[in-house]
Amino acid sequence: MRLTDFWARLDQAFGGTYARSLATDHSFSGLGDRTIEQAIADGVDTATIWRAVVTAYPERVPSRLR
Repeated sequence: MRLTDFWARLDQAFGGTYARSLATDHSFSGLGDRTIEQAIADGVDTATIWRAVVTAYPERVPSRLR
């Protein structure tokens, strides 16, 4: 998944403002307790990051974005 696609999906699922807050403030256990921003900086594949988001917030992510 391209980084632009990742951000577009995150924005669609959570709204622009909350998506950015989620990316910088929330640590995901599926990312080794890193934030999305930290995981991206560490070179984690965006598909892996997206799966961690979907796992943490299954009710927020529509099936068409999974």
